[in-house]
Amino acid sequence: MRTRVKICGLTREADIASAVQAGADAIGFVFYPGSKRYIAPQQAARLRRTVPAFVDVVALFVNPDPAQVQAVLEQVGPDLLQFHGDESPHECARYGMRFMRAFRAGAPGLDTPESLAAACRPYGEAAGWLFDSYSTGYGGSGQAFDHNLLAGVRADAAARPVILSGGLNAVNIEPAIEAIRPWAVDVSSGVETAPGQKSPDKIRALFDAVHGADGRLRGQ
Repeated sequence: MRTRVKICGLTREADIASAVQAGADAIGFVFYPGSKRYIAPQQAARLRRTVPAFVDVVALFVNPDPAQVQAVLEQVGPDLLQFHGDESPHECARYGMRFMRAFRAGAPGLDTPESLAAACRPYGEAAGWLFDSYSTGYGGSGQAFDHNLLAGVRADAAARPVILSGGLNAVNIEPAIEAIRPWAVDVSSGVETAPGQKSPDKIRALFDAVHGADGRLRGQ
């Protein structure tokens, strides 16, 4: 068992280097203009060229116009799309790209294990289901959610790989991994000094914690 790690909300070349050196499997660019971590496609295209082979680039959108997604596809060339709003299965799949669908656990209609699992099922084509905390800002709030809400998803034999997000940091990520055993974790504010500005020390501490949790799970 190995928990994959995505560092999201990157805006600086030095932070990409820190994430890659620590062992990140993926890095994320936020193309939602309402986010404090928003990055323009032109800047993302420049940063994308610094990402080495075998590290995926993920493009995050919230209820985007198709033209916006197409511009990012042409200029940035992401490996994976992440839809963090209210996009339908068709809206996620229309680009012919692998995609993740994010769900804001605890939101109205997603506030029980049964309702959350039911909301996920139509997205069977997704490469993964990402679970974040409910906030008005569509992620990056630094708030955790009740992981018991994932009970229905974890019991579903047809569930897609689970990506855990929402308020994760070096302190709380170990018990979260040991309890949920997600395919991957997605961290943004938990390794920041300010929105969009990552801390190399916090990134290293996070990876140390992930490795510690993985080691204990392998030993069971």
